Amino acid sequence: MVNKENQQSKQAETNSKIDSKNQIKKDFQSTIEGAKTFLIEIFDIAHSTNQKETIERIKESIPMKGQVAWVLIFSIVIASIGLNISSTAVVIGAMLVSPLMGPILGVGLSIGINDIDTLKKSLINLGVMVGLSLLTSFLFFSIPVFQDVTPELKARTYPDIRDVLIALSGGLALIVALSRNKEMTNTIAGIAIATALMPPLCTAGFGLATGRIDYFGGAIFLFSINTVFIAIATFVVVKFLKFPVVKYIDSVKRKRIAQLASFVALLILLPSSYMFYNLYIENQFKKNGKDFIHFVEENGIHLIGDDDEKTINFDKKQIKLFVFGETLSGDKIIELKKAMSDFGLDNTNLIVQQNKEDVEMKLQIQNLTKLYSKNQNIIFTQEETIREKEDKIRLLEKDLTKLYSSQIAIDKIGTEVKINYPNVSKITFTNQITSNFKQIDTIPILTIKWNHHTRGTNQQHQKLSEWLQARLEMKNLQIRKE
Repeated sequence: MVNKENQQSKQAETNSKIDSKNQIKKDFQSTIEGAKTFLIEIFDIAHSTNQKETIERIKESIPMKGQVAWVLIFSIVIASIGLNISSTAVVIGAMLVSPLMGPILGVGLSIGINDIDTLKKSLINLGVMVGLSLLTSFLFFSIPVFQDVTPELKARTYPDIRDVLIALSGGLALIVALSRNKEMTNTIAGIAIATALMPPLCTAGFGLATGRIDYFGGAIFLFSINTVFIAIATFVVVKFLKFPVVKYIDSVKRKRIAQLASFVALLILLPSSYMFYNLYIENQFKKNGKDFIHFVEENGIHLIGDDDEKTINFDKKQIKLFVFGETLSGDKIIELKKAMSDFGLDNTNLIVQQNKEDVEMKLQIQNLTKLYSKNQNIIFTQEETIREKEDKIRLLEKDLTKLYSSQIAIDKIGTEVKINYPNVSKITFTNQITSNFKQIDTIPILTIKWNHHTRGTNQQHQKLSEWLQARLEMKNLQIRKE
């Protein structure tokens, strides 16, 4: 009987454990499902997408004519001025009003939905957009006074891997924002700034106007990166959201259109992939070069110059070191060349320049440059100090003029009064400062003291007051009797 009860007890305990495990399993599954649902709600964009309205928005923004063309021209002028004066704020303002995104989005959309008519329209308007932009910036920078190279212009001639990521991310954000039921205007404006389509076009116009083919090539390359990857991002999102594909009655034509769209997509994707790969390789080479130069400096070798463009040359696969101080021996140079393999620079040529005269010349140039910058700062500071002192002097002269105008030539007036009125014993002149809590005013006061034995003082005082008012020509002069 006891054994039977023990068995039942063990069975009940086993069942309890199984139930507990099942419950834990159910709770865990419920938690996983809840987390999955939560994440889907956060990242799902399909339920809030208005496909029809998105297509209409993009198609409406494609044409580059009428007011849109003029807005483009004026924004290019603003951006060119901003680049010329190296003002980031002005460039950003130009990017906010520029209508550059329309044709690029149109290319990505039309390929995604097999719309050959929209693709043709987008490519034509893209060409018009680029042509107008280059012509406007070319004409602006053709004026000699605007042909100085500024940091803002130079920054648009050397794209790297980050520009690809910015263009791709910006394009994805743009098409996602446009596909929302309610258009996200602030987001679209921010993307226009981030992707920076306009400054490269202005820089390309600068390159044409000044004959700087390197500037033109670098800027057009950057613009191409932005254009291609924004179009690719649009294509990807359109396919992901399953936008309705344009259907043609003729099945042969439909097949031909689909093949053409696929070919254009491939035509864009392959060069852009090659472009991305080249930029990645160049960026990696420059990073390895900087690491190697840092390694050289850590080993006690003093180098001149911090311009990566002069020391690291990707096209020629070479690194140039300007050494000063102790001259490096041949063995040391060989040792450095062997160390380059540790930084992924196996097929890179190392050039060491350590001619004493060249080094001294470079040092002198650097010292002169620093001295010039320092002197310019000192001159600027002195000019500011002189300007402030001149302002103070002008203010003091103004106050003195005002003060002198309110003064009375007391000696001369006193002599005339004594001759005409011998019973006057004393004249006192003061300026009384008054305030009505809104403004402060100065009132001139002349006090007359008569001898005690004088008769008819009131009449004489009145006559003297009238004479002084006319003589001194001071409207606010007060004459009092002591």
